[in-house]
Order: sequence, then C-alpha cells, then structure tokens
Amino acid sequence: MGFDTAPFASKLPTMNPPPLLEVRNLSIQFLTEDATVDAVKNASFTLETGETLAVVGESGSGKSVTALALTRLLPEPPAFYKTGEILLDGQDVLKMAPGPLREIRGKRIAYIFQEPSTSLNPVFTIRYQIAEAIRLHRPEVTDLDAEVAKWLDAVGIVNPEKRMWDYPHQLSGGMQQRAMIAMALSCQPDILVADEPTTALDVTIQAQILDLLRELKKELKMSILLITHNFGIIGGIADRVAVMFRGEIVEYGTAEQVLHAPKHPYTKALIDCIPKLGQNHRRLTTINHEELG
Repeated sequence: MGFDTAPFASKLPTMNPPPLLEVRNLSIQFLTEDATVDAVKNASFTLETGETLAVVGESGSGKSVTALALTRLLPEPPAFYKTGEILLDGQDVLKMAPGPLREIRGKRIAYIFQEPSTSLNPVFTIRYQIAEAIRLHRPEVTDLDAEVAKWLDAVGIVNPEKRMWDYPHQLSGGMQQRAMIAMALSCQPDILVADEPTTALDVTIQAQILDLLRELKKELKMSILLITHNFGIIGGIADRVAVMFRGEIVEYGTAEQVLHAPKHPYTKALIDCIPKLGQNHRRLTTINHEELG
C-alpha cells in the first residue's frame, strides 16, 4: 500500500528559479597614478526574464560603468573589481575564463551604445557590421544577406535589402540607432543593454525608438537594462527602477513606486528636474549636491 504524500505537498518548500541576472554587492574602482576612484559602490540588483530595469542617474553616477561590467568590458587595469558577483543564470561572470566570456558578449548580453554615429565603424557598410556579429555568434546561419535584411526590417528600416549596403554616414541619426539595435538583436540575446539609446535624437525619434524597444521586448521575450539620465522616458517602458547617485544605488523599486512615491531626496530632485507642460517657473529646477551630502 502506497503512502499518500498529497496532504504534505503544500508544506514542502518551493524552489524558485534564480533570476536571469543578479548583481550582488558590486564595487568597482579605477586606479590612476594619483588616486583610486570608487566608480561603483556595493551595487545590487536583479533582472528577471522579460523584464525591463531602468538604471537612472546623472552623468558620472556609475550607470554605464555598471552596464559595461556585466560582460567585463571595462579594461583591467585601470578598472578593478573590488568586491561582488555578477551572476548570469547562476554563473559568476567575474570568474569566467576568456573563452566563455567571449561567448556571452553579444550572444547572451548585447549592447546598444551611446552615440551610434561614433559606435558604428565609418569604413564598413551596415551589412558588413551586422553580418560580422551573426557570423561570430550564429555560425549556423548560411544566408547572411537575408538574415541582415530580416533584422533591419524588424527595426523598421524601409527597403533593407538596399539600405544594408549603405555606410553609417548615409543614414540619419534615427536610422543609425535602428541599425545598432538590429546589430544587437541579430545575435538573439537574452539581455539587451540600452545605454542612453535616445541621446542626441529629437523628441519624435526618441518616442519611436522607445516604442520599438517595447515592441521587440514583447515579441522576442527578452530582458532590457535601460541606462538613462532622463526620468521622463521610463514611465511607459520600465518595470523596475534603480536610481544611482555617486556610484551607489540609493533607491530601488517598481517604476510606479519610484515615480509616484520617491523616498530618497536625490530621486525627488531628479523628478523635480523634469520639465512639465504648463509650468510657470521661469527657471528649471536644479539639484543642489551639497544639500544631498
């Protein structure tokens, strides 16, 4: 006679799968001839599958350094990982050998860098640059022209079979950004790191790029780490928000919590700096760093 375990099943502990990405107590220093600079201090956050996490803060707050650290793209030296772990599916990126590390760059975690006009190589066609990434991470693809055209079409570039033979200078700023997104997506990454993806673009193009990222995330079921200094763009795209100030994450929560009920003075100051329609103030609000300590 078998033993009925059903009454006890609800009492057994459930094992939740680990987050797709987990950063624990990450501290990064830059070693110079004159001093040691603490760029990131004890940063911790998680990124779940299909989630968008926005990391917000002023220039110099440590956002981009944190993003580059996810695949150890910071040159060592001068960068030095003082403490912490970067766990991708439970594996610590900081302990990976060069071979496995190259495998995750682009394939598991892909980047859209700031200023596509300087990130794209001016002497190679768009087709060459996207095909190079596909050839490296997806060797099973045989028809590179069709694959490049497919991803350019996915990001909204009209007549991709023709435009892929253009050089970067032949594309507008918005089209260059779309080409960068196509290059990142062509390797079918689990995580897309978008570092200030709307910088230097006019407001209309900014909205188009954010809409595109939102649609692609839903369609491809990928996660996005959005790096930005602009609180005004995260309301419709972010699930959670981490606010960085002087290398530290000073506030962390859902987008609704952080936007509508901020707790840290720095978060409140950043939100107050957002220009608002109908605002009658003659001067925009600025942040007094001395008051924040």
